[in-house]
Amino acid sequence: MSVYGPVVKIHPVVVASIVDSYERRNEGASRVIGTLLGTIDKHSVEVTNCFSVPHNESEDEVAVDMEFAKNMYELHRKVSPSEVIIGWYATGYDITEHSVLIHEYYSREAQNPIHLTVDTALQSGKMSVRAYLSAPMGVPGKTVGVMFTPLSVKYVYYDTECIGIELLQKTRTSPSRTNGLTSDLTQVAGSAAQTQEMLSTVLAYIEDVLAGKVTADNSVGRYLMDLVDKVPMIPAEDFETMLNSNINDLLMVTYLTNLTQTQIALNEKLSPFLPTRPSPYPSSFILFKLLMPKA
Repeated sequence: MSVYGPVVKIHPVVVASIVDSYERRNEGASRVIGTLLGTIDKHSVEVTNCFSVPHNESEDEVAVDMEFAKNMYELHRKVSPSEVIIGWYATGYDITEHSVLIHEYYSREAQNPIHLTVDTALQSGKMSVRAYLSAPMGVPGKTVGVMFTPLSVKYVYYDTECIGIELLQKTRTSPSRTNGLTSDLTQVAGSAAQTQEMLSTVLAYIEDVLAGKVTADNSVGRYLMDLVDKVPMIPAEDFETMLNSNINDLLMVTYLTNLTQTQIALNEKLSPFLPTRPSPYPSSFILFKLLMPKA
């Protein structure tokens, strides 16, 4: 168990980046490795970003481009100063002897680094993601080995990442395995339908509890009570008026945005054909004239 806690929180962009690096690997490479970036708190390690590191492996040695890893980390620090090196990843199902050597390098870059393995070859029937923490083992004064202890893995995401995940899930039912972005109104309609479906599920549960078909759960009751308390007491007519007003504002903003984009596109296409007329005054004189108050 790590001093930071046994939970490793992984964001979807990390898994997507690792899979992309594996698909773009060099010809003949059996796996790819890279650096994990994120934040550390008292109880968990949160992996928010990563980048691949070039390396070569043979039966008796492994070579890693350390200079590339340092330069990439410096570039990431300029964009996200809060992200630090927390470990490294490798594609594959097992931990090899070369993993111990690579882990020694990252032990100099971070304290108690984690090792993440992603089964991109689907050897276990699915793309399993595992996290490990190393611990020395052996007899004092003798040969010391390294033991990798598994850690708990949890998937977390931001609200913006959730939109991308939902879009990716829709490609599973598409025959072409592709899907495009939807408009704002379509997303609003989808969110409203999803909310209505969840409310129907809650109402069906409450009716089953009242009818004695399902045993009441105190924790669920507390969640429902908190949900009801958060709903403001607004008459139905006032709520409908407020909703229609917000929808009208959204439609107006959408219309003005499309109008502005059309105006800019027309200006770019017509500007080469419009005659230019030089000004008889220098630019400084015109600016001075505009700034002078009228008498």
